[in-house]
Amino acid sequence: MVMVTHSPQIATTERVQVDRRYLRLKSTLDWLLALAMLIVLAPIMLFIALLIRLDSRGPACHRQQRVGQGKELFTIFKFRTMRSDTPDLSTEEMQRRGLNPVTRIGTVLRKTSLDELPQLLNILRGDMSFIGPRPALPSQVDVNIKRELLGVHQVRPGITGLAQVMGRDDLDTATKVNYDADYCRRMSLWFDARLMIMTCTAIISSHGNK
Repeated sequence: MVMVTHSPQIATTERVQVDRRYLRLKSTLDWLLALAMLIVLAPIMLFIALLIRLDSRGPACHRQQRVGQGKELFTIFKFRTMRSDTPDLSTEEMQRRGLNPVTRIGTVLRKTSLDELPQLLNILRGDMSFIGPRPALPSQVDVNIKRELLGVHQVRPGITGLAQVMGRDDLDTATKVNYDADYCRRMSLWFDARLMIMTCTAIISSHGNK
């Protein structure tokens, strides 16, 4: 886990006010960058898809319902990193149950966060952003309720975010959602660029998304 050198700067009962003007700029920048990356990375993504199919039975891409902006459900795309018969649970819940259905190629994809590449499509569709709170499962009721109370659902969920670089699954729910709310309050072009750099550093140092 990345060492936590920052604590959320927002009270758990304070609803955030987001910068609507920056949200519009952020949406345009996200779309342009996602399109460019998808064009450049398409051959690599096809190669990864082939490796997944050769490694285990099932589709190369995993689809799952998540809670997005305005509490609207959307379908998130990821490279499949688990066996096709894996129950639809969050990473935290599977850890609590002692389940480890990750495939061989899935272990590598998760360690390098390459399993998140198909979410470039989600950005082009307007479901997600590069930086923002990670979209929760509908079954993560406690997370979704806390996010609604704090106003986190006003922004699009992201591929990575403040809570991710500060610990992700090693954080308790309240701390994680407070980081999400803190991001919504502080988001700017500079802050997004900083979080992108921190995410790349975490991946290189093997502290990326699980």
